[in-house]
Amino acid sequence: MQSQATYNYKVVRQFTVMTVIWGVVGMLVGVFIAAELIWPDLNVVEWLSYGRLRPLHTNAVIFAFGGCGLFATSYYVVQRTCHTRLYAPALAAFTFWGWQLVIVLAAITLPMGYTSSKEYAELEWPIDILIALVWIAYAVVFFGTIAKRKVSHIYVANWFYGGFILAIALLHIVNNLEIPVTLFKSYSVYAGVQDAMVQWWYGHNAVGFFLTAGFLGMMYYFVPKQAGRPVYSYRLSVVHFWALIFTYMWAGPHHLHYTALPDWTQSLGMVFSLILLAPSWGGMINGIMTLSGAWHKLRDDPILKFLITALSFYGMSTFEGPMMSIKTVNALSHYTDWTIGHVHSGALGWVAMITIGSIYYLLPRLYGKNEMYSVKLISMHFWIATVGVVLYIASLWIAGVMQGLMWRATNPDGTLTYSFVESVKASYPFWTIRLAGGTLFLAGMLIMTYNMFKTMAGGKAVDAPVLAPAHA
Repeated sequence: MQSQATYNYKVVRQFTVMTVIWGVVGMLVGVFIAAELIWPDLNVVEWLSYGRLRPLHTNAVIFAFGGCGLFATSYYVVQRTCHTRLYAPALAAFTFWGWQLVIVLAAITLPMGYTSSKEYAELEWPIDILIALVWIAYAVVFFGTIAKRKVSHIYVANWFYGGFILAIALLHIVNNLEIPVTLFKSYSVYAGVQDAMVQWWYGHNAVGFFLTAGFLGMMYYFVPKQAGRPVYSYRLSVVHFWALIFTYMWAGPHHLHYTALPDWTQSLGMVFSLILLAPSWGGMINGIMTLSGAWHKLRDDPILKFLITALSFYGMSTFEGPMMSIKTVNALSHYTDWTIGHVHSGALGWVAMITIGSIYYLLPRLYGKNEMYSVKLISMHFWIATVGVVLYIASLWIAGVMQGLMWRATNPDGTLTYSFVESVKASYPFWTIRLAGGTLFLAGMLIMTYNMFKTMAGGKAVDAPVLAPAHA
């Protein structure tokens, strides 16, 4: 039985389209700054310099591309699994326009040099306030929709989305407590090592909740849907949720090994990072084993290829992270390109791949089509992106280990064997390969953009009817 009510797909469509557009913009900036490392002459004016564009790149890829993807999928999933329209549609519209304003303000202020200089939290205080307002509105819409659900059960994807929303609100507000000095400048209320500890409590949990928990919400909905199979173990998914959110909160100090942070705090961060391997791999196995009995679908389904490859990269990144948190490993890896390789195996291999697969699932359904304009282009996108990721991360792993070994090499008399500039010179071939990998990934996003607009042109915006609970 169907009611006359329809799901609110308008805001889902808006966020879905902007996910792809901001993905192209963010990755284009990334490719440009990768080129600046190889050809320093590209640093022609200060607002296009590496130091100004690098925070723009991270904010654009994480919060513009990733953020829009999370808004789009969470608004879609919470309606479908709760069998009800979004709560407070006007607030939902505010979250879209408010988030786009945040992104535009970031794109203006960061190249101009207005920054709080905190990793992943560079935006100045007026924009921080806007982010908080948008995020509170997001929480009201999401949890309001769950409160008026037509089924008693709350599907596990919503637990991950809900956990991510609450944690990011807490992290953003606490880390960005600051004293405004002018309209474009503020100073943190924390100082010294306390400031560093709060920042990396925020920084690593931005990875843990924004870039992990939220995208696991995608995984737990779109993998079973695309595979046509139930989640491999629902019990494991609930254990995965509680173990992950408890453990992640304590892992931040591993970013501050060999600093002024007390040794016991560094060790605590390391221990919890190692424990984190268990829930992370539990979730990866749960996602991949959902394909039990449907492995043959991987041959012909490029969307499923994106989703399952993303899970493989999630498993790899969540092994590499705990390993790099071990103090003796960190002594080699810290401040090297190995860290950048690790970040991008998660950001491109896990976050971007799972988002791309989910968006390919959504687009035809939002525009009244059975499938995307071209399935062959999806397949081409998959292979170009996969080769791009592998080139990117493998080159930086090698460069990073090489840098770490060169920096610690000493002569018999105790002097350093290599100057820093020699390690930079030796890195150039690997930075060139990284640029090639990043360019391939960007090319894949351009293919996706073309495919998206052709799909939209061949269809029309539709809002599906709200289904009665029996038709879940």
